[in-house]
Amino acid sequence: MVIKRAKEVLRIERDAIDSLIGRIDAEFARVVEAIYKTKGLVIITGIGKPGFIAQKISATLASLGTPSLYLHPAEALHGDLGRVTKEDIVISLSNSGETEELIKLLPVVKKIGAKLISIVGNKRSTLAKNSDFVLDATVKKEACSLGLAPTASTTAMLAIGDAVAIALLDRRGFKEKDFALYHPGGVLGKRLLLKVEDIMRKGAENPLVREDTLVKDVLFKITQARAGSACVIDKKKKLAGIFTDGDLRRHLKEDSNIVTKKVKEVMTKNPVAIKGDKLAVEALNILRSKKIDEIPVIDNRGRPIGLLDVQDLLKAGLV
Repeated sequence: MVIKRAKEVLRIERDAIDSLIGRIDAEFARVVEAIYKTKGLVIITGIGKPGFIAQKISATLASLGTPSLYLHPAEALHGDLGRVTKEDIVISLSNSGETEELIKLLPVVKKIGAKLISIVGNKRSTLAKNSDFVLDATVKKEACSLGLAPTASTTAMLAIGDAVAIALLDRRGFKEKDFALYHPGGVLGKRLLLKVEDIMRKGAENPLVREDTLVKDVLFKITQARAGSACVIDKKKKLAGIFTDGDLRRHLKEDSNIVTKKVKEVMTKNPVAIKGDKLAVEALNILRSKKIDEIPVIDNRGRPIGLLDVQDLLKAGLV
């Protein structure tokens, strides 16, 4: 019985969203254009369950480049309407379109001069009749067996809000780098903003040795730098190779006297490298695809300026 009922709820909510598709018309396009052109904020209001949906829509808009805030209608009636200006757009959410707190806001919003968009389940309601734009969120029935708890209706409002937000994203030409700007604390923000030069090892932490350096001396420099490898440079100070712990282990199997050899004899020649201005996530992809732990960082002349270890990516939160 429980499983059957749960499936029925999902079907009702699915049908509610399906019914919205045919209502995406010229009015919807006008709403998106009005929001796109506004010089102010998009202020979204609603109370009860629609109020929670309003908060989510506001958060989505803000994260996608449309400045927005949620305004609680009861608080608005007690002074917070001072946040609304004539440059703003107010979006009100109400299934009935007769929510008392929202109706009381109408004359003041009109007096301020802000445009009003309503997302309602009743196009003949007071709220709808007094709005500049109306988005129809009518549903046939709620998923609640009592027909009381907002379920399908709030799902429809949420879906319309998402549709508006994503349509605006396309209208603005919003890109991944823009999204990262508003999400600097998350992994996505780091992936889209963090560059190799921001986290690479440099200076004393980036051991550089010449091709004729003995392996024992290379190992000393690697240990001193607390690194896992050393970049090998030629006479022009360009990257000629890299000597890693892996190189040491492989050659030890064949020659126990490796430490007395010159590093150019046992190094990995012409190693894969990356420039400092590349995204750190690009370095991560190279390390994964090549199954290596370190990658030299070079400048435009091919000279090593840093070293990036997989541990540096771990510390940066990219892995």
